[in-house]
Amino acid sequence: MTDLTDLTVSTDTQGRAAPAGPVAFPQDRTCPYHPPAGYDPLRAGRPLSRVTLYDGREVWLVSSHAVARALLTDPRLSSDRTRPGFPVSTPRFATDPERRRVALLGLDDPEHKRQRRMLIPPFTVRHASELRPWIQRTVDDLLDAMIEQGPPAELVSAFALPVPSTVICGLLGVPYADHEFFEEQSRRLLRGPTAADTENARVRLEEYLGGLVDEKARRAEPGDGVLDDLVRRHREEGGPDREEMISLALILLVAGHETTANMISLGTYTLLRHPDRLAELRADPALLSSAVEELMRMLSIADGLQRVATEDMEVAGVTIRAGEGVLFSTSVINRDASVYDAPDSLDFHRPARHHVAFGFGIHQCLGQNLARAELEIALGTLLRRLPGLRLAASAEKIPFKPGDTIQGMLELPVTW
Repeated sequence: MTDLTDLTVSTDTQGRAAPAGPVAFPQDRTCPYHPPAGYDPLRAGRPLSRVTLYDGREVWLVSSHAVARALLTDPRLSSDRTRPGFPVSTPRFATDPERRRVALLGLDDPEHKRQRRMLIPPFTVRHASELRPWIQRTVDDLLDAMIEQGPPAELVSAFALPVPSTVICGLLGVPYADHEFFEEQSRRLLRGPTAADTENARVRLEEYLGGLVDEKARRAEPGDGVLDDLVRRHREEGGPDREEMISLALILLVAGHETTANMISLGTYTLLRHPDRLAELRADPALLSSAVEELMRMLSIADGLQRVATEDMEVAGVTIRAGEGVLFSTSVINRDASVYDAPDSLDFHRPARHHVAFGFGIHQCLGQNLARAELEIALGTLLRRLPGLRLAASAEKIPFKPGDTIQGMLELPVTW
């Protein structure tokens, strides 16, 4: 484990002032591909700062790339949302602590390791590579339909959302015919607007997935999806039980389409707003893989990873007390000027793969190999097949998501 007491942090303040007091977190972005201007004080060089949550509670926020990677591997920080002091960044998630228990994301080892091991095979680099031809056909079919209908088009509903929604359904063994239901419930789960609305969406998704588990369990031989494999494991090995299968299916279904859909939409918008970089990528498709990494670094759509300290910790000159909440602002960490030259610029030639957009440590995103494949195929094919792609409305009028949820575009009107 890294000795955090001796961790030195190289900084480049870029002329920013250190925070005079706690900064409010989260805040809305004023530009969808840049961190909120209100976070500028957090980039002033301090590796950790105090921030204020919606209810006035103060917690620690990590802004240093080096400190983040060290802390995200430190077992003294817990992901267990039921622990007292766990930071809740929005009132719609301030429910009964037991209802905040989340498979994978909300567990510590050894329970987390046990669950993750069950799910590793479908998300390996090899399996993601094997899925590429199917993902390509899915992308081509959606673009065929969009092109046949003719411009303009709303890219979120016509392309960015159905690509990962189709893929995660096929991978899990969830009927795509039900996509409108679970996409709507996922939206309500992640964006409220109230705690009651969020809880209702969770219950409806659990009921739906429970019915799907029961249906698969009644079959003499389950199918080929991840959920079918979990049912088979239960039948042959006695685990996981029904409740755990539902919980795992919920996190995979929601995270598996929401995050990638937002990256496709916001990634497209960002490229269209950077015409020189877009032209560079069109001229040299070999840059696609590094372009995807740089977009993930720059956009950092899942901002505010949450932990709580289980014991006192000395970290880079400050003391984190047991029971204190710790947040990781990926949008700030991935703009650390001591690690990335000109961090606010889009640069496809920088070594960006060590970003923390997928998190880091034991909770690093299980689906990152699949997400990379989807993003490379979706963005690459979109740019190749629609060389005249451009925004169909002024950039200032295109709505994007608020700061207390996964970042992305609410709508993306385009033409070609």
